Amino acid sequence: AGLRDRAIILLLARLGMRAGDICQLGLSDIDWTTARLRVAGKSRRAMQLPLPQDAGDALLAYIEQARPSVREDHVFLRLQAPQGPLKSSAIACLVAKARARAGIEGGPTGSHVFRHSLATSMVRAGASLEAVGAILRHQSPETTAIYAKVDVTMLARVAQPWPGGAPC
Repeated sequence: AGLRDRAIILLLARLGMRAGDICQLGLSDIDWTTARLRVAGKSRRAMQLPLPQDAGDALLAYIEQARPSVREDHVFLRLQAPQGPLKSSAIACLVAKARARAGIEGGPTGSHVFRHSLATSMVRAGASLEAVGAILRHQSPETTAIYAKVDVTMLARVAQPWPGGAPC
């Protein structure tokens, strides 16, 4: 479970994958030669994502050392028989257990917190909203626009003075 859960958390954190993306990921979706993953996402439109070294190493360790040898294309499998693919609820449970082990209380829960954390750190590091939207596979720029609020320096540059000159 440890190798599997580590690989899942790294994919959530480093690529902003959704729980459903993790559950649907197949062995055939991994291109080890180019270090890319094919992810269909909510739109069912396949996209290629770069596989970071740490996430790739964790994924390979799980596949080679812990994944059951079954005729199943899904990468991540249940630990208990029958060893079929995980469900999104299992990802939420896995994340909750990891948060508890880390002593994290309060704040947002669930696997989506990793998407938001990734987007926030990208914006704070200077990435454009277009780049964030591409990584998160957003269909619309309006969906990504919520992350503009975390870049206080940029917001200060575009803020208009209060009418009448006096602040509220």
